[in-house]
Amino acid sequence: MQRWRGLEDIPQDWGRSVVTIGSYDGVHRGHQLIIGRAVERARELGVPSVVVTFDPHPSEVVRPGSHPPLLAPHHRRAELMAELGVDAVLILPFTAEFSKLSPADFIAKVLVDRLHAKAVIEGPNFRFGHKAAGNVALLTELGATYDYTVEVIDLYVTGEAGGGQPFSSTLTRRLIAEGDVAGAAEILGRPHRVEGIVVRGAQRGRELGFPTANVETLPHTAIPADGVYAGWLEVAGESMPAAISVGTNPQFDAVERTVEAYAIGRVDLDLYGLHVAVDFLAYVRGMRKFDSIDDLLVAMAADVKRSSELTAAYDLTH
Repeated sequence: MQRWRGLEDIPQDWGRSVVTIGSYDGVHRGHQLIIGRAVERARELGVPSVVVTFDPHPSEVVRPGSHPPLLAPHHRRAELMAELGVDAVLILPFTAEFSKLSPADFIAKVLVDRLHAKAVIEGPNFRFGHKAAGNVALLTELGATYDYTVEVIDLYVTGEAGGGQPFSSTLTRRLIAEGDVAGAAEILGRPHRVEGIVVRGAQRGRELGFPTANVETLPHTAIPADGVYAGWLEVAGESMPAAISVGTNPQFDAVERTVEAYAIGRVDLDLYGLHVAVDFLAYVRGMRKFDSIDDLLVAMAADVKRSSELTAAYDLTH
């Protein structure tokens, strides 16, 4: 899959293509429907498929300080899109100047002049251009002028966790913030992932017999609510069942909020400085301060046992 950063990265001899545009944060099941249809349509027409997305998130430029928690960094989104069969991803730097492009100019400069769109696939609520003034109706209207077709994909609704709402990144972020990582996974189509570099912490876990990877997460990452979770720690392609702690570690009166993962049964790992991923499967319990270290150790042993059971059950059914 080709990855382009800015319009100037698009090959000069690029021909017609099928395009879909959006932030696509998380590449959740609704996004997968749209992107999957774009890939399918491109194959029907015998042309490449292109996903156009933005960096930073448009809201950070339009309303500074309002950057939403991110469900996936750009490299992860690109990996997920490649798995869906996308031929190219174009990341457009979203600047103040770019935000002032009118909807018509956006279509002309991006879709027509550079990507030579033959078809455009979008969700029903797609907005674009200055002050998000462009919509699917305008996109379709200008398609007649510029010789591209528009197909709108209805987003399916979520199940019980989402209360029957359409798949959305906003809903996914809310569920994660509430600690409902199982509900978020229902929308994402996979466990929510947090990535970062393993840094040295207070090393209390090692002293207690449960050495954890203290993950310095990427900026704006959507972090689950404080608590203990079952999931996996992935290092260099190896995914290991893990008990995960999110919070300030009230037992030791810490103040810094951290994400720490104990790879179950792996006390031999030296992960400092490595980039790792933490996948959240299920909420185990809330964060609390125990009466004694012995009580904490009993709880940690129970957390590990429960996490082991949950991850093993997931492996058997997926």
